[in-house]
Amino acid sequence: MGPLLRAAALSVALLALAAVGEAHSATEFLNIFKPRNEHDYFHNANQEEDVMPRASDQQNLITAPVTKSGLMKVPPRSAPTAVAQDTVVLPVDNAAGFPGAWSIISENAGVSAMHLVIMRSDKAIMFDTVTTGPSLLRLPKGNCRLDLRSKQVGAKDCAAHAVEFDYATGGVRALKVLTDVWCSSGALDAEGNLVQTGGYFEGEKVVRYLSPCGNCDWREFPGSLAEGRWYGTQQLLPDGRSIVLGGRRAFSYEFVPAEGQSNAQAIPLQILRDTTDDVENNLYPFVHLLPDGTLFIFANDRSILFDPRNGQVVREFPVLPGGGRNYPASGMSALLPLDLRRGDVLSPEVIVCGGSPKNAFTLGESNTFPPALKDCARINPLKPDARWALDQMPVARTMGDLLILPTGDLLILNGAAKGCSGWGFGRQPVLSPLLYSPRQARGSRFRALAPTTIPRMYHATSAVLPDATVLVAGSNTNSAYNFSGVDFQTEVRVERFTPPYLAPERAANRPAIDVATVPGDGMAYGAKYTITVDAPGKPELAPPGYYLLYVIAKGVPSKAAWVKVHK
Repeated sequence: MGPLLRAAALSVALLALAAVGEAHSATEFLNIFKPRNEHDYFHNANQEEDVMPRASDQQNLITAPVTKSGLMKVPPRSAPTAVAQDTVVLPVDNAAGFPGAWSIISENAGVSAMHLVIMRSDKAIMFDTVTTGPSLLRLPKGNCRLDLRSKQVGAKDCAAHAVEFDYATGGVRALKVLTDVWCSSGALDAEGNLVQTGGYFEGEKVVRYLSPCGNCDWREFPGSLAEGRWYGTQQLLPDGRSIVLGGRRAFSYEFVPAEGQSNAQAIPLQILRDTTDDVENNLYPFVHLLPDGTLFIFANDRSILFDPRNGQVVREFPVLPGGGRNYPASGMSALLPLDLRRGDVLSPEVIVCGGSPKNAFTLGESNTFPPALKDCARINPLKPDARWALDQMPVARTMGDLLILPTGDLLILNGAAKGCSGWGFGRQPVLSPLLYSPRQARGSRFRALAPTTIPRMYHATSAVLPDATVLVAGSNTNSAYNFSGVDFQTEVRVERFTPPYLAPERAANRPAIDVATVPGDGMAYGAKYTITVDAPGKPELAPPGYYLLYVIAKGVPSKAAWVKVHK
């Protein structure tokens, strides 16, 4: 097997957060610069349901039997509406062999996974907003959270809004999140802890921590951030710190303080103010760490090269035309995999795919749903003459996920072909995932794979697992847990997608990592592993922390080993 072992794929276990939440109408443009108010947050939700579950679902939740794990029975689902059946399924490209396969891991994870991260404990952490009523999972008896939004003083919320999910067995463990994590952001620190920032209402300035242990729960520190971070983006830096940028009406950045500490003030970042339009379209900015330690920051349709070490904007890039790319237009972005075999001669490229016309949210308020954007654009931010190079996806997509696979290919899945993010603002679920091969010539990079049967719309999530399959969960286009009488019902089902590289006929090619040979104290930068796997040479390529290490043989990835990379 030795000669077949090629370059190892060392991929960061990043926290991929779906673009979630609400924006506001064109008639309230000036309000984006004014203090927040309750009406502004919720006025786009369906009027008849406000932020509460439908009465029929509520009754089912109250009377549903509870298992020992705290799970309640999923309420009966109504027949799919005509809107729900208006889906996009592409012809499967079987010419290249096995097109992938779908399976259900769990019929009920207890929560609809608005956010998802894979921990080094080999468990998935899923969490949802605390705002929209009870989930299908109860907190342990006597461990309810204080409901700070209730008009009744001292009211308790006994539903779990976060869960530790065992993707091997489908088992769940309720977690107690105290403040609202809706539209928050996060990253894994050098020790593999989840560091989670911002959110909604009482959660907007909170920093939360969750360690990967069997009985750990959230630790929360209100008032840690200088500005509220609702729809902000968090990025791990080479020195192990995290930077958090943007958020609703937060045209600034700050560094996440040490646990229990707080920031006195944030630092203005002009691009965030300049790219705010009548429905914002610059929330959840795309942020990528480049090999020279600078950050590529993209908001709406503009981007800059920013140096977080001195707070300077190094350069601006050409506008990416066609529409909005960030929330609520909600495109996708990734830093393409770097080939470390090239030494210091690296050519980092950022890709931005999909999105929506800039007025899609405004049109959605009048029940008009324009086609999403169909293009994918790539740029090398470190080239002196950096320009966008355009390609076209087989189908338009908004609210999609873009995942880096162990082989260096990308997977595009979830989302819709029309509309944009927001409760009820998306139409035509795209059920077909796409495999994107960045090393192929333009025009031949996309392959349509086997489709799912479950629409994954607003608030859907996904992540690559250590066994090289993909976990897919979430989707709630309603302002509550509704399972009937709506076009897209709340999803608590969890799926697994098996990519083409795990075709049954290729199983004999699959290598295996002897976990016992992985250094117990991790890998220092530049060190070699016993099968000649080189660690990244510097933290700009991979900030300190735990990574999933895959070995590829004849195009087939092994199961990953968790490896700590440090100075």
